[in-house]
Amino acid sequence: MFTRQEYNIIKKRLEEPRKFIQVVMGPRQVGKSTVVKQVLKDIAIPHLLFLADDVPASNRAWISDCWEQARVLLRVQKASEVVLVIDEIQKIQGWSEIVKKEWDMDSYQDVPVKVLLLGSSRVLLEKGLADSMAGRYEEIRMGHWSYAEMRDAFGWSLDQYVFYGGYPGSATLIEDEDRWSDYVQSAIVDATINKDILQNTVITKPALLKQTFELASAYSGEIVSLTKMLGQLQDAKNTTTLSGYLNLLEQAGLVGGLQKYSNDMARKRASIPKYQVFNNALKTVFVNKNFSQAVMDRKLWGRIFESAIGCHLMNEAYRHRLSLYYWRDGNDEVDFILQKKSQIIAIEVKSNDEQDTHGLHVFQDKFHPMLSVIIGRSGIPAETFLSMNLDELF
Repeated sequence: MFTRQEYNIIKKRLEEPRKFIQVVMGPRQVGKSTVVKQVLKDIAIPHLLFLADDVPASNRAWISDCWEQARVLLRVQKASEVVLVIDEIQKIQGWSEIVKKEWDMDSYQDVPVKVLLLGSSRVLLEKGLADSMAGRYEEIRMGHWSYAEMRDAFGWSLDQYVFYGGYPGSATLIEDEDRWSDYVQSAIVDATINKDILQNTVITKPALLKQTFELASAYSGEIVSLTKMLGQLQDAKNTTTLSGYLNLLEQAGLVGGLQKYSNDMARKRASIPKYQVFNNALKTVFVNKNFSQAVMDRKLWGRIFESAIGCHLMNEAYRHRLSLYYWRDGNDEVDFILQKKSQIIAIEVKSNDEQDTHGLHVFQDKFHPMLSVIIGRSGIPAETFLSMNLDELF
């Protein structure tokens, strides 16, 4: 069975002495629950796993009941420790306060219950962690599957990954593109919007939120003003609402808007966004061409290819807490700027025979990046770049 790199991180931390609550977070359908079950199967520590999906959101006592079952297992088996896992915990209102109370009680009484929490709604998880859990937890961030993972697990080619993205659940469906499309739209898009956003956030115009997602995804890899977006959306009144919806979509791991790189923070925030999906399936599911047709359309394939590189950057930035931007000044442009603290890396994507790197040279003269990377025929092969841990470049 294929294991993701987070398997080793989770296993190591659960086998360490009890110190922090471990929080595994990431978007839907990336294998969070699967990798945790793999770890639980391979460790010698007794464990209990609970799922909050069908529990009423107001039933906060359910968390305490789960905790008590873990304590009972500890006593009955006369074990030296036990692992308590709660999946989709963010669905319970006020979950962090109950977790804090139970964790602190065990810490005070030296009860060795180790805790692992999972969730697919970043915004709700992070809000709860910030509100009550300071100093008590560690995050383990899981992003979408990389090209190397889809290649090793399913034998995919680079072109298949570029078009179909990195959802493992869809890997066996690509021979029937209608089934693949239905899976992406129902199991991922609709589930994320309906369960992770609409159930937990007051949205006055749900249809507009869905339209915003579809349009931003279609524009993935392109720089488009919010004003232009407004003109293509029904019932959209102002850019403030649109910006708020885009923020929710980014926190849900669907699509985000990259800001222009600048030394001035105010200019970054005021810039025209460059839209970027987290998984290229979210872009190509709205392309009116199948895989074979898209590969033959060089202009379209160039946009899809750049978006695939952006997906890898978005997920690596999320996983390693890096910042991601683009840069443009007049006709000069650099596709992506990756930043870690004060260090920056300029990244230019060349999907065809075009070799113009004037924008990259202008950026180098102005900002002096520690590294400049060209992806394509005149630089690093896409297969190599999409298999890299980008944190190691710094």
